[in-house]
Amino acid sequence: MITQELLCPESIVVVGASNNVHKPGGAILRNLIAGGYAGELCAVNPKEKEVQGVKAYTDVAQVPDTDLAILAIPAPMCPEVVEILASKKHTRAFIILSAGFGEETKEGAILEDKILKTANQYGASLIGPNCIGLLNTCHHSVFTQPIPNLNPQGVDLISSSGATAVYVLESAVMKGLQFNSVWSVGNARQIGVEDVLQYMDEHFDPEKDSDIKLLYMESIKDPDRLLLHASSLIRKGCKIAGIKAGSSESGMRAASSHTGAIASSDSAVEALFRKAGIIRCFSREELATVGCIFTLPQLKGKNFAIITHAGGPGVMLTDALSKGGLNVPKLEGPLAEELKSKLFPGASVGNPIDILATGTPEHLSITIDYCENKFDNIDAILAIFGTPGLVTMFETYEVLHQKMLTSKKPLFPVLPSIHTAGKEVDEFLKKGHVNFADEVTLGTALSRIMNAPQPAANEIELFGVDVPKIRRIIDSIPEDGYIAPNYVQELLSAAGIPMVSEVVSGSKDEILSAAKRLGFPLVAKVVGPVHKSDVGGVVLNIKSKEHLALEFDRMMAIADAKAVMIQPMLQGTELFIGAKYEEKFGHVVLCGLGGIFVEVLKDISSGLAPLTYAEAYSMIRSLRAYKIIQGTRGQAGVNETIFAEIIVRLSTLLRFATEIKEMDINPLLGTPKSVVAVDARIRIEK
Repeated sequence: MITQELLCPESIVVVGASNNVHKPGGAILRNLIAGGYAGELCAVNPKEKEVQGVKAYTDVAQVPDTDLAILAIPAPMCPEVVEILASKKHTRAFIILSAGFGEETKEGAILEDKILKTANQYGASLIGPNCIGLLNTCHHSVFTQPIPNLNPQGVDLISSSGATAVYVLESAVMKGLQFNSVWSVGNARQIGVEDVLQYMDEHFDPEKDSDIKLLYMESIKDPDRLLLHASSLIRKGCKIAGIKAGSSESGMRAASSHTGAIASSDSAVEALFRKAGIIRCFSREELATVGCIFTLPQLKGKNFAIITHAGGPGVMLTDALSKGGLNVPKLEGPLAEELKSKLFPGASVGNPIDILATGTPEHLSITIDYCENKFDNIDAILAIFGTPGLVTMFETYEVLHQKMLTSKKPLFPVLPSIHTAGKEVDEFLKKGHVNFADEVTLGTALSRIMNAPQPAANEIELFGVDVPKIRRIIDSIPEDGYIAPNYVQELLSAAGIPMVSEVVSGSKDEILSAAKRLGFPLVAKVVGPVHKSDVGGVVLNIKSKEHLALEFDRMMAIADAKAVMIQPMLQGTELFIGAKYEEKFGHVVLCGLGGIFVEVLKDISSGLAPLTYAEAYSMIRSLRAYKIIQGTRGQAGVNETIFAEIIVRLSTLLRFATEIKEMDINPLLGTPKSVVAVDARIRIEK
């Protein structure tokens, strides 16, 4: 629970306060004083009457009633102190900096339990233990540095790790990013990342609150709650980016299907972030960069102009944008020639626009004006300007400052000389701007933002899916494990997923008779072994009855063989769809190219069931192989509409058949007119 006493207390006591600012109890008191905390402030130190000019008490029993208590004392002492303050001093918020709790020992976990029980009993907020504290515009209750510039429209940072929060701040402060609050939840015994997001969602005021949230998570305890409140905040106009660290691969080692071997808990995180609309980042630098981008006007398109006086960075930025699916369109024609005539001889305006190292601030101003007002195929402007130390950059950065105040198109300043032109950069940042010192990190971050889907609609697509029949089939399956081909056929049929005609039998006569009906050429597959190809259990292009008879005999001799399946030999692009149940998250659905490509290239996209059509299209179009699906170099493409429909139908099947723990359809054969499942397997646990 998050109380007002935690957010803006009228009184604070620091238990374990010190005159030594190199200790947590001393540093946090220093930060509170330096931050101009306006309420009543006192300290507890058994050896001092005054600590850093603040009145000190020898024991917590002596302090006056206090809203918020910050504990910087050994872990074994904390439960008793919390009990005294909560029961006798009406304290309704606690920040426990101390380590030595559940993160270290079972005994420490018992101490945590006692503290949590007391906090819940008295309706008090609990941050930590094992954290750096809470920083907001009301009180600087952290023991670390740096303290960033704070304002109500700054960024909210919520971090599982105190050290990571500090390092994100280090990176962000260098970029000029300002903050509204910094939450370090530590062991998150009562308040975790999901709880903070829930509070921010339920109390969101678009007129007063920050609309930018940055997250660092080492575990996701409640994916449904994270999804609900993150997507809700984004729909209210917020922008959220996050890092999820520590994704385990242990599940991959235990998996037996292709899907299970590819789908890890990281796939679940990826799917959750996509469904919520959270921008996923993979480093502190990237997270801070995305936060800075969020502070600028929203991008309306994917076409960028790059203005620079140094060729190399412009080329690297062009590469980074292009790899992310963004465009640096060529500028040509009369307007481009007109701009070139206003620059020094030798300048290039093709895009990147290189005004040369000798280019003046006036040249920069003119070029920005052309990109802003005359080039209709430009949606945003990136300006790269540093110095080797031969000239100062005050005038150049003043031009950028003025243009950023008036430009309707987003203008991204890339000022790499943070040491050589340190004074100029500092002056630029003090005017309220951000700086992207590295152009490639900026290009990557822009790509992540522009390619991220919007939050998915909260709906289940039921059209064409026979839910009662699905339940009857699941309930009729006699045992756990990989189910027989007839059950697979029935389930896919109930979901409306088209499958190629097939016959399964352990009788050679039945197989040969069925072959006559199906027509040659045929595909034969052994039934029983999980990985058919590995044991020679798949034969393509069987063109005669005699060949089929020989293959039947050979396959029935394979270990664990129970029968042989035959299907017509079809042509098309091989596709793949699979799913795996992840604890807490539900079913993660994967799609990509099929056949061996899914294992070799691992070019897959993930989504969290149930999926909407918009999510399915987003998954397909995010694949690196999407051009193959569209059709390339004279090769026929795939019916994208049917492919998306099958993905949605599969996700609905999974929603109502949670007993399915792993499944894959590999391959589906896709043509411009159809997409048909050729081979599928499903593992259930009832």
